[in-house]
Amino acid sequence: MLGNNLPSAPEVISLYITNNIKRMRLYDPNQAALQALGGSNIEVLIGVPNSDLQYVAASRDNSFDWVWKNIMSYPNVTFRCISVGNEIKPSDTTLAPLVYPALLNIQEVIEVYGLKNQIKVSTSIDTTLIGANFPPSVGAFSDDARAYIDPIIAFLVSTNSPLLVNVYPYFSYVDNPRDISLAYAIFTSPGIVVQDGSYGYQNLFDAIVDVVYSALEKAGGPWVEVVVSETGWPSDGTFAATFDNARTYYTNMVAHARWGTPKRPGRPIETYLFAMFDENHKEPQYEKNFGIFYPNQQAKYNLYFTSIQKGFEPNYLGFHGHNVSEGEFEKIVA
Repeated sequence: MLGNNLPSAPEVISLYITNNIKRMRLYDPNQAALQALGGSNIEVLIGVPNSDLQYVAASRDNSFDWVWKNIMSYPNVTFRCISVGNEIKPSDTTLAPLVYPALLNIQEVIEVYGLKNQIKVSTSIDTTLIGANFPPSVGAFSDDARAYIDPIIAFLVSTNSPLLVNVYPYFSYVDNPRDISLAYAIFTSPGIVVQDGSYGYQNLFDAIVDVVYSALEKAGGPWVEVVVSETGWPSDGTFAATFDNARTYYTNMVAHARWGTPKRPGRPIETYLFAMFDENHKEPQYEKNFGIFYPNQQAKYNLYFTSIQKGFEPNYLGFHGHNVSEGEFEKIVA
Protein backbone atom coordinates (compact mmCIF):
# COMPACT_ATOMS: atom_id res chain seq x y z
CA MET A 1 0.00 0.00 0.00
CA LEU A 2 3.06 2.30 0.09
CA GLY A 3 2.58 4.13 -3.18
CA ASN A 4 0.79 7.12 -4.64
CA ASN A 5 -0.36 5.39 -7.82
CA LEU A 6 -2.05 2.26 -6.50
CA PRO A 7 -5.61 1.09 -7.25
CA SER A 8 -8.44 1.77 -4.83
CA ALA A 9 -9.44 -0.94 -2.37
CA PRO A 10 -12.54 -1.98 -4.40
CA GLU A 11 -10.38 -2.17 -7.54
CA VAL A 12 -7.88 -4.40 -5.73
CA ILE A 13 -10.64 -6.76 -4.60
CA SER A 14 -11.95 -6.91 -8.17
CA LEU A 15 -8.44 -7.74 -9.35
CA TYR A 16 -8.19 -10.55 -6.80
CA ILE A 17 -11.53 -11.95 -7.87
CA THR A 18 -10.71 -11.68 -11.58
CA ASN A 19 -7.50 -13.63 -11.00
CA ASN A 20 -9.22 -16.10 -8.66
CA ILE A 21 -6.88 -15.17 -5.79
CA LYS A 22 -8.52 -16.46 -2.64
CA ARG A 23 -6.24 -15.28 0.19
CA MET A 24 -4.74 -11.95 1.22
CA ARG A 25 -2.32 -10.75 3.85
CA LEU A 26 -3.04 -7.33 5.34
CA TYR A 27 -0.28 -5.96 7.55
CA ASP A 28 -2.67 -3.74 9.47
CA PRO A 29 -6.46 -3.41 9.75
CA ASN A 30 -6.86 -0.93 6.92
CA GLN A 31 -10.51 0.07 7.10
CA ALA A 32 -10.97 0.72 3.38
CA ALA A 33 -9.51 -2.70 2.56
CA LEU A 34 -11.69 -4.45 5.15
CA GLN A 35 -14.81 -2.73 3.85
CA ALA A 36 -13.96 -3.76 0.28
CA LEU A 37 -13.29 -7.36 1.39
CA GLY A 38 -16.81 -7.77 2.76
CA GLY A 39 -18.69 -10.53 0.95
CA SER A 40 -15.72 -11.40 -1.27
CA ASN A 41 -14.96 -14.76 0.43
CA ILE A 42 -11.25 -13.88 0.27
CA GLU A 43 -9.56 -15.36 3.35
CA VAL A 44 -7.55 -12.78 5.25
CA LEU A 45 -4.35 -13.02 7.28
CA ILE A 46 -4.54 -9.77 9.21
CA GLY A 47 -1.83 -8.15 11.30
CA VAL A 48 -1.82 -6.52 14.69
CA PRO A 49 0.80 -3.97 13.58
CA ASN A 50 3.86 -3.46 15.72
CA SER A 51 2.55 -0.01 16.60
CA ASP A 52 -0.51 -1.61 18.28
CA LEU A 53 1.39 -4.17 20.37
CA GLN A 54 1.68 -1.94 23.44
CA TYR A 55 -2.07 -1.33 23.43
CA VAL A 56 -3.07 -4.95 22.88
CA ALA A 57 -0.58 -6.35 25.39
CA ALA A 58 -1.64 -3.90 28.10
CA SER A 59 -4.99 -5.50 28.94
CA ARG A 60 -7.69 -7.92 27.92
CA ASP A 61 -10.10 -4.97 27.61
CA ASN A 62 -7.83 -3.33 25.06
CA SER A 63 -7.65 -6.59 23.14
CA PHE A 64 -11.43 -6.85 23.15
CA ASP A 65 -11.53 -3.32 21.75
CA TRP A 66 -9.02 -4.17 19.00
CA VAL A 67 -10.81 -7.37 17.98
CA TRP A 68 -14.22 -5.70 18.08
CA LYS A 69 -13.11 -2.80 15.86
CA ASN A 70 -11.07 -4.81 13.39
CA ILE A 71 -12.58 -8.32 13.32
CA MET A 72 -16.11 -8.42 14.75
CA SER A 73 -17.15 -5.20 13.01
CA TYR A 74 -16.63 -6.94 9.67
CA PRO A 75 -18.89 -10.01 9.85
CA ASN A 76 -18.81 -10.43 6.06
CA VAL A 77 -15.00 -10.73 5.98
CA THR A 78 -13.47 -14.22 6.26
CA PHE A 79 -10.58 -13.95 8.69
CA ARG A 80 -8.15 -16.89 8.64
CA CYS A 81 -5.34 -15.82 10.95
CA ILE A 82 -4.16 -12.90 13.07
CA SER A 83 -0.44 -12.11 13.06
CA VAL A 84 0.40 -10.40 16.33
CA GLY A 85 3.43 -8.36 15.27
CA ASN A 86 5.74 -8.75 12.30
CA GLU A 87 9.48 -9.46 12.38
CA ILE A 88 10.02 -8.41 15.99
CA LYS A 89 13.66 -8.80 16.98
CA PRO A 90 14.38 -10.54 20.29
CA SER A 91 16.90 -7.77 20.93
CA ASP A 92 14.16 -5.12 20.72
CA THR A 93 13.68 -4.49 24.43
CA THR A 94 10.62 -2.33 23.77
CA LEU A 95 8.56 -4.59 21.49
CA ALA A 96 9.82 -8.14 22.14
CA PRO A 97 8.38 -8.40 25.68
CA LEU A 98 4.95 -7.39 24.33
CA VAL A 99 4.44 -10.18 21.78
CA TYR A 100 3.69 -13.07 24.15
CA PRO A 101 1.17 -11.23 26.36
CA ALA A 102 -0.45 -9.77 23.23
CA LEU A 103 -0.80 -13.29 21.79
CA LEU A 104 -2.45 -14.48 25.00
CA ASN A 105 -4.84 -11.54 25.10
CA ILE A 106 -5.92 -11.83 21.46
CA GLN A 107 -6.33 -15.60 21.79
CA GLU A 108 -8.51 -15.17 24.86
CA VAL A 109 -10.76 -12.73 23.03
CA ILE A 110 -11.01 -15.01 20.00
CA GLU A 111 -12.05 -17.85 22.31
CA VAL A 112 -14.64 -15.72 24.09
CA TYR A 113 -16.18 -14.94 20.71
CA GLY A 114 -16.23 -18.66 19.86
CA LEU A 115 -13.82 -18.28 16.95
CA LYS A 116 -10.83 -20.36 18.08
CA ASN A 117 -11.48 -23.03 15.44
CA GLN A 118 -11.97 -20.42 12.73
CA ILE A 119 -9.23 -17.86 13.36
CA LYS A 120 -5.69 -18.84 14.33
CA VAL A 121 -3.46 -16.46 16.30
CA SER A 122 0.30 -16.33 15.70
CA THR A 123 3.18 -13.98 15.02
CA SER A 124 5.39 -13.53 11.98
CA ILE A 125 9.15 -13.93 12.35
CA ASP A 126 12.09 -13.57 10.02
CA THR A 127 14.95 -16.02 9.75
CA THR A 128 17.42 -13.85 11.67
CA LEU A 129 16.13 -15.72 14.75
CA ILE A 130 17.90 -18.83 13.43
CA GLY A 131 21.39 -19.55 14.72
CA ALA A 132 22.62 -22.85 13.24
CA ASN A 133 21.34 -23.22 9.68
CA PHE A 134 23.47 -25.66 7.68
CA PRO A 135 22.68 -28.34 6.86
CA PRO A 136 18.92 -27.99 7.46
CA SER A 137 18.81 -30.84 9.98
CA VAL A 138 20.97 -28.86 12.44
CA GLY A 139 18.65 -25.86 12.27
CA ALA A 140 18.17 -24.19 15.65
CA PHE A 141 17.04 -20.87 17.01
CA SER A 142 19.92 -18.79 18.32
CA ASP A 143 20.57 -18.74 22.05
CA ASP A 144 19.65 -15.05 22.09
CA ALA A 145 16.28 -15.82 20.47
CA ARG A 146 15.26 -18.75 22.68
CA ALA A 147 13.96 -16.69 25.62
CA TYR A 148 11.74 -14.82 23.15
CA ILE A 149 10.59 -17.64 20.89
CA ASP A 150 10.18 -20.56 23.34
CA PRO A 151 7.05 -19.21 25.08
CA ILE A 152 5.60 -18.34 21.66
CA ILE A 153 6.19 -21.90 20.44
CA ALA A 154 4.54 -23.29 23.58
CA PHE A 155 1.55 -21.04 22.85
CA LEU A 156 1.35 -22.29 19.25
CA VAL A 157 1.50 -25.89 20.45
CA SER A 158 -1.31 -25.29 22.94
CA THR A 159 -3.57 -23.64 20.36
CA ASN A 160 -2.64 -25.83 17.36
CA SER A 161 -1.57 -22.72 15.46
CA PRO A 162 1.11 -22.26 12.79
CA LEU A 163 4.30 -20.25 13.04
CA LEU A 164 4.36 -17.51 10.40
CA VAL A 165 7.79 -17.16 8.80
CA ASN A 166 9.01 -14.67 6.20
CA VAL A 167 11.26 -16.66 3.85
CA TYR A 168 13.55 -14.89 1.36
CA PRO A 169 16.06 -16.96 -0.62
CA TYR A 170 16.82 -13.68 -2.40
CA PHE A 171 18.48 -12.16 0.66
CA SER A 172 20.34 -15.37 1.48
CA TYR A 173 21.70 -15.42 -2.06
CA VAL A 174 22.79 -11.77 -2.26
CA ASP A 175 24.43 -12.04 1.17
CA ASN A 176 26.52 -15.04 0.06
CA PRO A 177 26.67 -15.45 -3.74
CA ARG A 178 30.03 -17.20 -3.43
CA ASP A 179 28.57 -20.25 -1.69
CA ILE A 180 24.94 -20.08 -2.90
CA SER A 181 24.23 -20.38 -6.60
CA LEU A 182 21.55 -18.34 -8.33
CA ALA A 183 20.03 -21.54 -9.72
CA TYR A 184 19.67 -22.95 -6.19
CA ALA A 185 17.93 -19.74 -5.09
CA ILE A 186 15.43 -19.51 -7.98
CA PHE A 187 14.47 -23.20 -8.26
CA THR A 188 16.41 -23.95 -11.45
CA SER A 189 19.11 -26.31 -10.19
CA PRO A 190 19.05 -29.46 -12.35
CA GLY A 191 19.76 -31.79 -9.42
CA ILE A 192 20.36 -32.11 -5.70
CA VAL A 193 22.64 -29.36 -4.36
CA VAL A 194 22.68 -30.21 -0.65
CA GLN A 195 22.43 -33.77 0.66
CA ASP A 196 21.47 -33.84 4.32
CA GLY A 197 21.23 -37.44 5.46
CA SER A 198 18.27 -38.92 3.62
CA TYR A 199 17.03 -35.49 2.53
CA GLY A 200 18.14 -33.96 -0.75
CA TYR A 201 17.70 -30.23 -1.41
CA GLN A 202 17.37 -28.90 -4.93
CA ASN A 203 16.31 -25.37 -3.93
CA LEU A 204 17.10 -22.91 -1.16
CA PHE A 205 13.45 -22.25 -0.26
CA ASP A 206 12.96 -25.83 0.92
CA ALA A 207 16.21 -25.69 2.85
CA ILE A 208 15.19 -22.53 4.71
CA VAL A 209 11.74 -23.88 5.59
CA ASP A 210 13.24 -27.14 6.83
CA VAL A 211 15.79 -25.25 8.92
CA VAL A 212 12.82 -23.68 10.68
CA TYR A 213 11.16 -27.09 11.11
CA SER A 214 14.38 -28.43 12.64
CA ALA A 215 14.53 -25.42 14.98
CA LEU A 216 10.91 -25.96 16.01
CA GLU A 217 11.64 -29.61 16.79
CA LYS A 218 14.50 -28.59 19.08
CA ALA A 219 12.38 -25.96 20.81
CA GLY A 220 9.43 -28.15 21.74
CA GLY A 221 7.27 -27.62 18.67
CA PRO A 222 7.80 -30.67 16.42
CA TRP A 223 4.23 -30.57 15.11
CA VAL A 224 3.91 -26.81 14.66
CA GLU A 225 3.22 -26.04 11.01
CA VAL A 226 5.16 -23.36 9.13
CA VAL A 227 3.15 -20.88 7.08
CA VAL A 228 5.32 -18.79 4.76
CA SER A 229 3.85 -15.37 5.45
CA GLU A 230 6.09 -13.60 2.91
CA THR A 231 8.33 -14.59 0.06
CA GLY A 232 9.40 -12.72 -3.04
CA TRP A 233 12.13 -11.46 -5.34
CA PRO A 234 12.65 -7.88 -6.56
CA SER A 235 12.67 -7.23 -10.31
CA ASP A 236 14.97 -4.18 -10.31
CA GLY A 237 17.09 -1.93 -8.14
CA THR A 238 20.15 -3.88 -7.00
CA PHE A 239 22.32 -6.97 -7.45
CA ALA A 240 20.42 -9.98 -8.90
CA ALA A 241 17.18 -7.99 -8.87
CA THR A 242 16.18 -8.52 -12.49
CA PHE A 243 12.86 -9.09 -14.20
CA ASP A 244 13.92 -12.54 -15.41
CA ASN A 245 15.15 -13.65 -11.98
CA ALA A 246 11.98 -12.42 -10.28
CA ARG A 247 9.72 -14.03 -12.88
CA THR A 248 11.59 -17.31 -12.56
CA TYR A 249 11.43 -17.24 -8.76
CA TYR A 250 7.73 -16.42 -8.49
CA THR A 251 6.72 -18.84 -11.23
CA ASN A 252 8.65 -21.73 -9.73
CA MET A 253 7.61 -20.82 -6.19
CA VAL A 254 3.93 -21.03 -7.08
CA ALA A 255 4.42 -24.35 -8.87
CA HIS A 256 6.53 -25.80 -6.07
CA ALA A 257 4.52 -24.92 -2.96
CA ARG A 258 2.01 -27.73 -3.44
CA TRP A 259 4.65 -30.44 -2.98
CA GLY A 260 5.99 -29.60 0.46
CA THR A 261 9.61 -29.88 1.60
CA PRO A 262 11.90 -32.90 2.11
CA LYS A 263 11.05 -32.91 5.84
CA ARG A 264 7.33 -32.45 5.14
CA PRO A 265 6.73 -34.08 1.75
CA GLY A 266 3.23 -34.08 0.31
CA ARG A 267 2.12 -31.30 2.67
CA PRO A 268 1.55 -28.15 0.64
CA ILE A 269 3.12 -25.02 2.05
CA GLU A 270 0.67 -22.19 2.66
CA THR A 271 2.60 -19.34 1.09
CA TYR A 272 1.93 -15.64 0.66
CA LEU A 273 3.68 -13.84 -2.17
CA PHE A 274 5.17 -10.45 -1.42
CA ALA A 275 3.79 -8.28 -2.79
CA MET A 276 0.69 -7.57 -4.85
CA PHE A 277 2.00 -4.27 -6.31
CA ASP A 278 5.20 -2.36 -6.90
CA GLU A 279 5.30 0.43 -4.30
CA ASN A 280 6.98 3.68 -5.31
CA HIS A 281 7.14 5.14 -1.79
CA LYS A 282 9.39 2.39 -0.42
CA GLU A 283 13.14 2.61 0.08
CA PRO A 284 15.75 1.52 -0.89
CA GLN A 285 15.20 1.26 -4.61
CA TYR A 286 14.85 -2.53 -4.83
CA GLU A 287 12.04 -2.42 -2.25
CA LYS A 288 9.92 -0.63 -4.85
CA ASN A 289 9.99 -3.66 -7.15
CA PHE A 290 8.56 -6.70 -5.34
CA GLY A 291 5.12 -6.47 -6.95
CA ILE A 292 3.59 -9.26 -9.00
CA PHE A 293 1.26 -6.66 -10.53
CA TYR A 294 2.03 -3.19 -11.79
CA PRO A 295 0.11 -0.31 -10.19
CA ASN A 296 -2.01 -0.11 -13.37
CA GLN A 297 -3.26 -3.63 -12.47
CA GLN A 298 -1.42 -5.33 -15.31
CA ALA A 299 0.19 -8.62 -14.33
CA LYS A 300 3.97 -8.42 -14.24
CA TYR A 301 4.34 -12.20 -14.61
CA ASN A 302 2.01 -14.91 -15.87
CA LEU A 303 1.44 -16.68 -12.57
CA TYR A 304 -1.09 -19.37 -11.77
CA PHE A 305 -2.03 -19.10 -8.12
CA THR A 306 -2.31 -22.77 -7.32
CA SER A 307 -3.05 -24.63 -4.14
CA ILE A 308 -4.83 -27.84 -3.32
CA GLN A 309 -8.57 -27.47 -3.24
CA LYS A 310 -9.85 -31.01 -3.63
CA GLY A 311 -8.84 -34.40 -2.33
CA PHE A 312 -7.63 -33.14 1.03
CA GLU A 313 -9.02 -32.76 4.52
CA PRO A 314 -8.71 -28.99 5.10
CA ASN A 315 -7.73 -27.39 8.36
CA TYR A 316 -6.30 -24.02 9.32
CA LEU A 317 -2.70 -25.18 9.00
CA GLY A 318 -2.88 -26.21 5.35
CA PHE A 319 -4.09 -29.21 3.45
CA HIS A 320 -2.73 -32.70 4.00
CA GLY A 321 -2.25 -35.53 1.53
CA HIS A 322 -0.55 -36.39 -1.73
CA ASN A 323 -0.97 -38.02 -5.14
CA VAL A 324 -3.49 -35.43 -6.29
CA SER A 325 -3.89 -35.19 -10.05
CA GLU A 326 -3.35 -31.94 -11.92
CA GLY A 327 -7.07 -31.72 -12.59
CA GLU A 328 -7.79 -31.52 -8.89
CA PHE A 329 -5.95 -28.25 -8.44
CA GLU A 330 -7.84 -24.99 -8.68
CA LYS A 331 -6.55 -21.48 -9.07
CA ILE A 332 -6.40 -20.13 -5.55
CA VAL A 333 -4.21 -17.67 -3.72
CA ALA A 334 -0.84 -18.37 -2.26
